[in-house]
Amino acid sequence: MQNLGLMIQFSFKAASAALFGILLLIAFAVTASMGSQEYFGYFRYDYLLFYALAIQACLLYLKLESWAEAKVIALFHILAMGMEIFLTSPYIASWQYPQPAVYKILTVPLFAGFMYSAVGSFFARSLRLYQVHFQYLPSFGNMMALAVLSYANFMTKFFIPDIRYALFAWSAFIFWNTKIGFEIQDRKFKVPMLPVLLLLAFIIWIAENISTFYKIWLYPSQVDAWHMVGWGKLGSWYLLLLLSLVLVLGILGQRKPNGLWKLN
Repeated sequence: MQNLGLMIQFSFKAASAALFGILLLIAFAVTASMGSQEYFGYFRYDYLLFYALAIQACLLYLKLESWAEAKVIALFHILAMGMEIFLTSPYIASWQYPQPAVYKILTVPLFAGFMYSAVGSFFARSLRLYQVHFQYLPSFGNMMALAVLSYANFMTKFFIPDIRYALFAWSAFIFWNTKIGFEIQDRKFKVPMLPVLLLLAFIIWIAENISTFYKIWLYPSQVDAWHMVGWGKLGSWYLLLLLSLVLVLGILGQRKPNGLWKLN
């Protein structure tokens, strides 16, 4: 019974941490029937923007998210929008948003940044809900260099060789000994960091398949007929997770010289 209680509380906290993302996925499914139709001067993507803003406001009002966490998430939102604008431009066209929107920047509807914000929100809320700390965390200089190069590689790979495999190797090397500590019902647990990041990348990949199924965005091969997103995208999400994680850890906590990290 005790183990069952731990599992239930762990699952409840995980769902609470992922609340932003879960609510977005529900909205994707509910609004799918709207298609490209205009309703009272706005389109599906615009209503998703209003909805995402309402979620963010409610999280702050109900104190489910702090202002410090919201600032970190907003920064990740801005960085993600910059990447989106580049990768959806007609010259690159890695994917597309197939439906119209009033509120957009060039090819990207403004709600799109909130999909990345959901990832940042999950990290920020998880740290607090699970009372997370890290052991043997690499220096922030090392992690930030990895995060910046990972972010840049999403765009530079179209002009110079793709270095993602070197980035994977770098991340495995510096995080190999890193442990994540957390608490549930006053019991302390410790797990290696790398498998957690891989699991989270897989979960986001599942969410990506749901999103493309409901035509939130589409890859070129999905325009004529939907199919599952390729497994190769797991690596992209893994690298993007690193950027989000480094921002959250750098702003919301402190790392001691011995590699121990705790929330402020």
